[in-house]
Amino acid sequence: MAYRALRAALEAVYVKRLARKLDGKPRPRHVAIMLDGNRRWARGAGHDDVREGYRVGGAKVGDFLRWCDAADIEHVTLWMLSDDNLHRPPAELGPLLEIIEETVASICAADEDWRIEVIGALDLLPGETSRSLKDAVAPTTGRNGLKVDVAVGYGGRREIIDAVRSAFDKHISSGGDPRELAENFDLQHISDNLYSPAGPDTDFIIRTSGEQRLSGFLLWQSAYAEVHFVEVLWPAFRQIDLLRALRSYAVRDRRYGR
Repeated sequence: MAYRALRAALEAVYVKRLARKLDGKPRPRHVAIMLDGNRRWARGAGHDDVREGYRVGGAKVGDFLRWCDAADIEHVTLWMLSDDNLHRPPAELGPLLEIIEETVASICAADEDWRIEVIGALDLLPGETSRSLKDAVAPTTGRNGLKVDVAVGYGGRREIIDAVRSAFDKHISSGGDPRELAENFDLQHISDNLYSPAGPDTDFIIRTSGEQRLSGFLLWQSAYAEVHFVEVLWPAFRQIDLLRALRSYAVRDRRYGR
């Protein structure tokens, strides 16, 4: 007990020191994070039910958003479920969707000024889950604090396809000629029709668990994003890990392809 208290005290001191060192340094406006490693954490912690990893990971989300608030981040995207994950067996997918619903409801009900939106192919989710998520985020509309996108049923390739379809649907429904749009189609047509088109470009992508790939996350938005891979499994992720990631970002030379 005394050891845990001492460790917590030392960690708090280190957090303050890291935060001070970041003062005045470049920092991302939009941080996206892949919440990976929940099942491995559960197995490593001795749990027979890997859902415990998702429960602990879900409880970590509110803390993470507060850490981002404290670090003056403006926009956070959380990848909680990919469209590929929807093919998991019902016995695994059902409880996972329940945990996601509980997590989203929890952060929406938090005493914070967060503006929360669920992004992804929501039509692929069970109807009850889609309604639950939409109902949870509705009261946060119009808030002025941290912008939070929760990616559920999300896939980067699917997002680009949906953006193209949306651009043509809008053009045609307003009486436009699709051939005219095809001739003049440019980058902005896709950017304007992404699941979450508003807000700053994605500056920084973090993936937990040691995996070093983006797996289709924010394919369009990640063109010039800096990427940081951390060995820590998501349920064990700490404020120190975020600050270390931000320290890595601060020393990078962002040349945007130049």
